[in-house]
Amino acid sequence: MEKNIPEKFLPTHIVAAAGVVLNQKGEVLLVNTYQDSWVLPGGEVEAGENLIDAVKREIFEESGICVEVEELFCVSSNTGTYPGYGGIKEVPTKVIFDFICTEKSGTLRGSDENPESAWIPKEKVLDMIKAPSSQERFRAFLEYSARPAYLEYVTKPDFELKTKRTF
Repeated sequence: MEKNIPEKFLPTHIVAAAGVVLNQKGEVLLVNTYQDSWVLPGGEVEAGENLIDAVKREIFEESGICVEVEELFCVSSNTGTYPGYGGIKEVPTKVIFDFICTEKSGTLRGSDENPESAWIPKEKVLDMIKAPSSQERFRAFLEYSARPAYLEYVTKPDFELKTKRTF
């Protein structure tokens, strides 16, 4: 027998997966959003989907590139909630799993969500990524040495990094 669960007891986290994708030249794949902001490719994990399949799907959808997922380097938790738009009462908190990936095949292209994708030299990535949370996640990649990072932050009203540590 199915019961109605009060809304306050329903899950309020979005689970997402993203990748730092490297090509043979050591360049990093970035995608440009419609807000003219370059970001790491990734997105929400769909119902019934595992993290590895989600990051592969998101990277391919956003860029046309097929990847091999190598290892987890960061888990981020955006613990801030804020009012939504378009009928959404509140944007929930988000947990992001970031993976190191390598390019296997494909042809670089844009998508419906991201009009442009590009291979960027590693040393220029932080200059192109504008969102402080995405910059911190990329710094975690640059600092990675076999121990995954954990980041806790809020993005609104202003970015605040609350926790940064490794496991």
